[in-house]
Amino acid sequence: MRLLALLTSAVLTLLAHAPASAQLTKEAQALRSFAMELDDAAKAPDFVGLAVAVVKKGEVELMRTYGVREAGGKQKVTPDTVFRLASLSKGFAATLAVLEQSEGKLNLQMPVVSLVPEFKLKRPGDAARVTFEDVLAHRTGLPPYAYDNLLEAGTPPKQILSQYGSVKQTCSPGECFTYQNVAFNLIAAQIEKATGKTFGAELRDRIFAPLQMKTASTGLYELSATGNWARPHKRVGDGWMSVPVTDYYYKVPAAGGVNASITDLSKWLVAQMGRRPDVLPKAVLDEAHRKRISTPPETSRQRSLKTPVTDTSYGLGWRSYTYAGKQLLTHSGSVEGYIAQIAWLPAEDAGIVILSNTRGSRAAKILPTWLDYQLGLEKTDWFRLGEIAEAANSPTIASGD
Repeated sequence: MRLLALLTSAVLTLLAHAPASAQLTKEAQALRSFAMELDDAAKAPDFVGLAVAVVKKGEVELMRTYGVREAGGKQKVTPDTVFRLASLSKGFAATLAVLEQSEGKLNLQMPVVSLVPEFKLKRPGDAARVTFEDVLAHRTGLPPYAYDNLLEAGTPPKQILSQYGSVKQTCSPGECFTYQNVAFNLIAAQIEKATGKTFGAELRDRIFAPLQMKTASTGLYELSATGNWARPHKRVGDGWMSVPVTDYYYKVPAAGGVNASITDLSKWLVAQMGRRPDVLPKAVLDEAHRKRISTPPETSRQRSLKTPVTDTSYGLGWRSYTYAGKQLLTHSGSVEGYIAQIAWLPAEDAGIVILSNTRGSRAAKILPTWLDYQLGLEKTDWFRLGEIAEAANSPTIASGD
């Protein structure tokens, strides 16, 4: 009888734990299936070098690197190979600004012109209404990407700020979302005034060093000085050719000047998901992620890409989607020869980071592929759709940032 009781107890214990075990097995299988699909997609000619990491519950569950740093070379991409992050820099800048505000060092409600009088807008009085929070939420009223062409032509950013006075505005400040690069970098001036340090130095001291992001930096020299960095590429015929790194967006570092490896970008993702409150308190993250303005053009773009996105908005340096009914916090970056993406599902405590040194369309399809597996959605062959989009010269999910 005693033996029977022991056997019965053991069976009941196993049954009690079966649902959890089954769930773990299901999650592990989903991640394994995603990894297999990723391995297959990485063989496509869309890539020269690629790095991807998946984080769950504060731990890196998957890290994959593929290809080489430079076409025709033999130096492989490793977890410590550094890429440009392009507009992922905006999340760093905005989070740093909110952190400084929480400590009373700066005020995001301060009008921009009180610190940067060079900033002009065409409508009388409108420039004085633009706050640093408006800058971080892309609510300046300027047309999208205002005078990025001048930046790329070598015009100094400060000179561009005054030339905004001749540009027809899209709306009044605070009333619409229009994505910016040069104007977004205005936040660097406030951070530097508040701390007495350069933007790059403050970012290093408050973010990179505490999170032990050893490969992260700002600037062109810092990128190449690592020795282990991925060269940018442009498509030539059916292949890819490495090209020199352009420095235009390094001149607006808060908008596009950060570099990092997939190892360090994973650490940044862990922190943004709330797992490093010693560096980034929950209140700081909540304030940075909080929705500030609806972004209808982004909703339309996602609809054209056939993703299950029903609503999009912008916080401070971060996009917020409703994706298949779940909140998805994300940002992408694209600059000549590079694509970068970060995204996570707060309710799932799971996220992904992606780095590529080409701008092939398949890089933009890694995120929705992972989301299918993570959310248990009906499987879509996103990489095949990416192939079709590229053939049609359609926009990718990473364009526009």
